[in-house]
Amino acid sequence: MGVGETSSNIALQNSTPPVVTVEFEVYGIVQGVYFTKYCKDRANELCLGGWVKNSKRGTIVGKLNGPKPFVEEMVTWLTRVGSPGSKIERCELTNFEYLARQEFKNFSIRF
Repeated sequence: MGVGETSSNIALQNSTPPVVTVEFEVYGIVQGVYFTKYCKDRANELCLGGWVKNSKRGTIVGKLNGPKPFVEEMVTWLTRVGSPGSKIERCELTNFEYLARQEFKNFSIRF
């Protein structure tokens, strides 16, 4: 241990963030504006697993999993940013869970 470090400080430095999963549905003008493509690109930048697709209701639905801070960053993107040309009304999140390990290794667009 270095000077001024306690065992609890070292435990915090070595801890990894919890892995979480959440399902989402984004409402608004989100189809026909490449939302799924931009969503996949952003998820890949954050090293998240999961999938996204257009729904028959005119919304975007999907599932994310990965380290909690990165999932939270992606949820912010889904709620406030979206693709150029999109107008997000709201994003509903369901089935939030903590996981022992990441369920999906990659992020894909489903059809």
